Amino acid sequence: MTQSFDIAIVGATGTVGETLVQILEERNFPVGNLHLLASLESAGASVPFRGKNVRVREVEKFDFAQVKLVFFAAGPAVSLSFAPRASAAGCTLIDLSGALTVPQVVPEANAQVLAGLKAPVQVGSPSSSAAALAVVLAPLRAHLDLQQVSVTACLAVSAQGREAVSELARQTAELLNVRPLETGFFDRQMAFNLLAQVGKPDAQGHVPLERRLVSELRELLGLPLLKISVTCVQAPVFFGDSFTVALHSSRAVDLAAVSAALEGAESIELVEAGDYPTPVGDAVGQDVVYVGRVRTGIDDACELNLWATVDNVRKGAALNAVQLAELLIKDLV
Repeated sequence: MTQSFDIAIVGATGTVGETLVQILEERNFPVGNLHLLASLESAGASVPFRGKNVRVREVEKFDFAQVKLVFFAAGPAVSLSFAPRASAAGCTLIDLSGALTVPQVVPEANAQVLAGLKAPVQVGSPSSSAAALAVVLAPLRAHLDLQQVSVTACLAVSAQGREAVSELARQTAELLNVRPLETGFFDRQMAFNLLAQVGKPDAQGHVPLERRLVSELRELLGLPLLKISVTCVQAPVFFGDSFTVALHSSRAVDLAAVSAALEGAESIELVEAGDYPTPVGDAVGQDVVYVGRVRTGIDDACELNLWATVDNVRKGAALNAVQLAELLIKDLV
């Protein structure tokens, strides 16, 4: 008989939490008892799983000794509050908040670090942007002597949760119906607009997500000294992050080798030259990162430019966490 595992998901009513539940079912993950946990305000809701509605319970009252594996899909404060309890109960945990000082892992980029971890394992599933970029850049490490990476990340509002999604929908309806625009979650018009920062900048002008992306990408690629510049832009898109990426190598780029590496890489869909992918038309609902517009620099043979897009909630966050769990359960038997 196949071994099954009792699992808890903290933050089960959020966009990532609900997608985790869906992917666990789609991939036939060996779930025994599934415990869905959230704040007091969200307790009592239900989420469908394998033909049944599973009731969401309050995380504060949960005994983590009941489960072997915990996904933390809520905010940083929740992970910091409850991860020590889960670890003390002997649980393996996967944190998606970035709050814990644990190894960040993307299976397509650095799965080898899992081999050195001791039980109970604590591991991080990085920001969806870092996960997507790591998937794209990992197969290029053998073909480029990377010196610098420059990224403009056009981020969907779903990265900031349901409230942000609801506000974009409301603002869109107000403008299309010629009603006065009222702001709430965003401090200015989000619909049909671009916002030049995602979050509050620090004294140097960088927002936390930009700093997190730089740190995580260096770790995932195993290049701690890699120079990375990032600008995060809030785009008026519900789901699907997109990136312009410029890579600088110490040697001339072999475009044929780069294209072949992307074509053969796991979890990448390379779009043929002359075409390009979009988040809404291609990436949303899919389990791969789409890459297009792969080209060398206009006047620099050592520069590689590309465009990438990904379902930030599904592939960038939830699926990466489930893929980690699939690797970790081998040591939980």
